Amino acid sequence: MARVQLALNVTDLEEAITFYTALFGTPPAKVRPGYANFAIADPPLKLVLFGGSNDGVSINHLGVEVASSADVAAAVARLDGEGLETTIEEETTCCYAVQDKVWVFGPDAERWEVYTVLADATDLKVAAGGEGAGCCSNSAAAPVSTQCC
Repeated sequence: MARVQLALNVTDLEEAITFYTALFGTPPAKVRPGYANFAIADPPLKLVLFGGSNDGVSINHLGVEVASSADVAAAVARLDGEGLETTIEEETTCCYAVQDKVWVFGPDAERWEVYTVLADATDLKVAAGGEGAGCCSNSAAAPVSTQCC
């Protein structure tokens, strides 16, 4: 199983949930404060919504959800083999899930992640030491360590 992920910044989370539920004919798989995600079967898509100001930037980041940590490791090997700079995060808590992932940046600084979900989590982001951090920042200029999901 693999599916493309599209993470969007939305100004009104409830309005966006209503719209995307109608558009894709499925309710969100997870809703938390300022956050929702949809696991859409047809077309295979993981749609993630971050509520609040979008500051004129709708796309937060893009990704590919894969089935296992081995798939993430295979992506790392392939991306490294292509000469792309990667940033690896293992067992990171991000977007209400524990994940293994690798980040890469496209030619126009678009953020891509290849990730697998290991477990559910109660927090949006837990940084090293257990302190909350600015996960899934709306800023494209934010460092990878403050981005996720």
